[in-house]
Amino acid sequence: MQDKTSGPQDQPPKIEFPCHFPIKVVGEAAPDFKACVLDVLAGLETSYLKETVEVVDSRKGRFQSIRITIHAQSEQELTRLHSALKETGRVHMVL
Repeated sequence: MQDKTSGPQDQPPKIEFPCHFPIKVVGEAAPDFKACVLDVLAGLETSYLKETVEVVDSRKGRFQSIRITIHAQSEQELTRLHSALKETGRVHMVL
């Protein structure tokens, strides 16, 4: 029987903070969805690269994704951001 110790391939990659961190926020399409996402970032004082903000409509136009690169300071900041976005009730996924 082989020893089943976890190797480096079994562990999630480590993120070194601070770093630029791309996120994708998916929700139902609406004229103010982008503003909603940016308001959450502003409320948490999360800085982002303005030139990376991109709105992409789904093929049928029902959903939108907001792609943006933030300047993440810590894993805790990422967790707070994810929670705050989900708490809007408008965000289906944060990737």
